[in-house]
Amino acid sequence: MSGTPHPLQNRIAVVTGASRGIGKGIALELGAAGATVYVTGRSDRPGALPGTVGETAARIDELGGTGVPVVCDHRDDEATAALFERIGNDHNRLDILVNNVYNSPAAARWLGRRFWEVPPAAWDETFEVGVRSHYAAAVYAAPLLLKGDGLIVNVSSPGSRRYMHNAVYGIAKTALDRMTADFAHDLAGTEVTVVSIWPGIVDTELLQMVPADADGNRVVTLPGEGSFDLNQAESPRFAGRAVVALATDPERGKRSGQAYKVAELAGDYGFTDVDGRIPRHD
Repeated sequence: MSGTPHPLQNRIAVVTGASRGIGKGIALELGAAGATVYVTGRSDRPGALPGTVGETAARIDELGGTGVPVVCDHRDDEATAALFERIGNDHNRLDILVNNVYNSPAAARWLGRRFWEVPPAAWDETFEVGVRSHYAAAVYAAPLLLKGDGLIVNVSSPGSRRYMHNAVYGIAKTALDRMTADFAHDLAGTEVTVVSIWPGIVDTELLQMVPADADGNRVVTLPGEGSFDLNQAESPRFAGRAVVALATDPERGKRSGQAYKVAELAGDYGFTDVDGRIPRHD
């Protein structure tokens, strides 16, 4: 990665679903690297979970970047198109698109359920936000990304390669990684790179609601998958450091179309989580 204090100065980025969680962590790291970050999400006021687009944008400003909060429901194509039209009017280009938006609270209802226990409506919820919205954002962003050496990062999961959570989850993540590969095919011959990244267990605001036991351990049990110590989980900013590393790598085009564990990228690029660790991926 670049040794300059603000390696992404004057770069323009969009992070979808950045009110909280992994999206917020990515947006903050891009801001700390000096980028102007358009922070999208539906939350403009606190709800059941903390975090709003305005709070994330303000924190980006504190870190040395420029945060631009945009209330956007990415299920709405017109709203998504308007976001990128605004960026085109403001900057006439886009350098980084991070497709992260996902409805984790809705998906959590179906963890560990066999496919006949998961209603078709859950498929629609997962694909509409977790796959289709990524496609739509990329479609509207592409003309701006193609003006330079743009980067698209799709936040995916090893659920595309092995069973995780339930069938719908795995099918959606497989579709997302296929999207990454096919986008790379279409972008061949351009300067635009597209990759998927796979975070591990991330201590998001949702998981921070898991209380500690008498020994101070915060353990979450995923049906059929085992128990996980959240004190050893990744911070949301670990994935952000992966995105910054990719964005500052002049050779990143060699990675286009592929999926990478965040911990794998940490080993390749030499970054750590905020506590100095490289969390282990199973």
